[in-house]
Amino acid sequence: MREIRIGLIGAGFMGRAHAIAYREVGAVFDLPAAPVLEVIAEIDQRTAAAAARKLGFRRATGDWRQLVNDPAIDVVDITTPTAQHREIAITAFAAGKHVYCEKPLAMTAAEARGLAARAAKTGVVTMVGFNYLKNPIQALAKEIIASGEIGEITDFRGIHAEDYMTSADAPMHWRCGGPRGSGVVADLGSHILSLARFLVGPIASVCGTLDTIVKQRPVARGSRRRQRVQADDQARFLVRFERGCGGTVEASWVQAGRKMQLAYEITGTKGSLAFTQERMNELKLYTAGQKPGREGYKTIATDPNHPPYGAFCPAPGHQLGFNDMKVIEVRDLLLAVAGKGKAWPDFREAWEIQRVIDAVIRSDAGRRWVRIDEIERRK
Repeated sequence: MREIRIGLIGAGFMGRAHAIAYREVGAVFDLPAAPVLEVIAEIDQRTAAAAARKLGFRRATGDWRQLVNDPAIDVVDITTPTAQHREIAITAFAAGKHVYCEKPLAMTAAEARGLAARAAKTGVVTMVGFNYLKNPIQALAKEIIASGEIGEITDFRGIHAEDYMTSADAPMHWRCGGPRGSGVVADLGSHILSLARFLVGPIASVCGTLDTIVKQRPVARGSRRRQRVQADDQARFLVRFERGCGGTVEASWVQAGRKMQLAYEITGTKGSLAFTQERMNELKLYTAGQKPGREGYKTIATDPNHPPYGAFCPAPGHQLGFNDMKVIEVRDLLLAVAGKGKAWPDFREAWEIQRVIDAVIRSDAGRRWVRIDEIERRK
């Protein structure tokens, strides 16, 4: 069997999730090529060597450039902080490598567009880690919408709320250390926007606000010295889709009590859908015309009729988890690299999502509606 040799940059939470997916994917799916965990790069050689032992990589390096330019590597997998994505991806393209990158792809839409253009020019496979799109229940929701079962879509309400930055004693880190607009609207907002685009379609315009709730944070855990925070903790915006309907989107990492409220309600003229990632194996479906006194949502649990659920489990309702979505994502990547499928979402889709984020940032700054196509223009 052909081998696809992986070079992973970053061994944090997301890097571990990628490594787990590479190790599991062959046990779940029949593949034309097998992933080989070839090299892992970290901040220094010692950290990289420890990660290699733990995650099962053959080799380790403290220099990501060495990994990217290694002739043994087929796929460069980037799980570093966002600010580093652009340089690593450009170097990988120059070396002729396929690139799998965590979201958000770049710091700005202009950066993301440049990366998408370079990828198209080189012809390599790209994929961005919007793994919640790989939940089989989302394909079902899209099918229901496309079939007209809930009628013409009239409204979208989406939110991604968590509470991991609620405490004012949570220290500064790369997610909240940047300028306004580099915080939650990019980190969590990109996930709910990816679902909005997947299910309802392209967004035409936005009108929103960004708020910084925790104004200062410790420079390090336990430190008395604090640093001013400029990045956003909350984002709220109205959206207008190209199909004509409107909606609302929220993102927050200071929503006390919420661990994973990636959720939406989609209303149509004949019914509605409701979903939350906190119950990721269930989709709520309401259809009009029910008997009075018996009206309500029906709960649909994932089962083998919702591929690729059946590849994991033959029994309905036994549930998939976060890492299973990464396994599905890695399957799609490997099939594309082997020439047997298309990797999606790719760098172009990540650019489209980033355009919406940039439009929200511009809307907050100007206190006005902003059309997404404005982001194509120079500032």
